[in-house]
Amino acid sequence: MPFAQNSRSSLSYITEVTFGTTPTGNFLNLPFSTHSMNMTKDRVSGNDIQADRMLRVDRHGNKQVGGDVVVDLRDAVFDSFLESAMMNTWSTDVIKVGTTPKYFSIEDYAADIDQARLFTGCTVSSMAVSLAPNQMVTTTFTIVGKDMTVSDTQKTQTASATTAPFDSYSGDISIGNVGSPSAIAIVTGLDFTLNNSFAPTFVIGDNAAPSLEYGRAEIEGTLTAYFEDAALLNRFVNETETALVVSVGDPSGNTLTFNFPKIKINTADIPVDGPTGSRVISMSFIALYDSTEATNLKITRA
Repeated sequence: MPFAQNSRSSLSYITEVTFGTTPTGNFLNLPFSTHSMNMTKDRVSGNDIQADRMLRVDRHGNKQVGGDVVVDLRDAVFDSFLESAMMNTWSTDVIKVGTTPKYFSIEDYAADIDQARLFTGCTVSSMAVSLAPNQMVTTTFTIVGKDMTVSDTQKTQTASATTAPFDSYSGDISIGNVGSPSAIAIVTGLDFTLNNSFAPTFVIGDNAAPSLEYGRAEIEGTLTAYFEDAALLNRFVNETETALVVSVGDPSGNTLTFNFPKIKINTADIPVDGPTGSRVISMSFIALYDSTEATNLKITRA
C-alpha cells in the first residue's frame, strides 16, 4: 500500500461566488513550494467532577480551516490571490487596498493515493513578501476559511501560466521623501506583511462560521541596508515620512512594483556582529495612508 508523497501533491483553486459554496467549473492549478492547509476543531470538555478523577465527555466544537501557502511569486499566476490579500480588483494593471473580500475553494490533492481535501470559504488573511539577494521573491499567503470535505475524486484542473518566478536582482528599489523617492543600491533585504486579520464568526446552531470578519489593512515590514552614511538613520531620528518603492522582474521582462507611498520608520538598529563584515542598518516600518495615492500600498504589474 503506497503512502502519499510530497512530490505527488498539488493545489488548485476556484473563485467562489457565494461564501463557502464551490461553484461548477475547472479549478486552476496553483504552483507552490510548501503548504500547511488543514482543518482544526475546538474541543469542548465536560465539567462534571468524578471521584475517580477521570473525564467522561470530550467533543469536537467549532471548526475552521487555514494554513500557509508558500510560493515563488510569478507574473499573472497569483493575481487572484493578490486581489484577495488587497481586498480589491485590478484596474488597468494597478491594485490598491480595498474593502471587498474575495473567497476561494482550494483543493489539496494527493495523486498517488487519489485523495482530495476541499477547503471552502477561503481568503487571504495575510500576505508576507520576502526579497533578498540571490533568491526568488518568496511570498506566504496565510489562508483562513470555513470548512473542509474529503473526496477520492480530484477536481478537473486547468494548467497555470508558465511564467518564471520573479527574482530580487531584476528590478530596483527607491526610497526618499514622500512623492519623490530616489533609487538606491545598498539595500540587502526587504520583508513586509499585509495583515487583514480575518477570523470566523461563530453562531449557535452551526459548528462552521457563516461568515468571516476582518480588520484594518495593517502593513509592517523591515528593510536592511549597508550603513554608508546617516541618510537612512536620520529618517528614523527625525521621524521623517518616507516613500518606498520596490520593483521585481522575471527573465521575460514582466515586472511587479510594490509602492508604499508613505511609511514611518520606527527602529534603526546598527549592531556590530563580530570582527569581520560590513555593518548593516535594520529598520522596521509601518505603511500609512497617503491621500495622493489613496492607499497605503499600490501594486503595479507590467
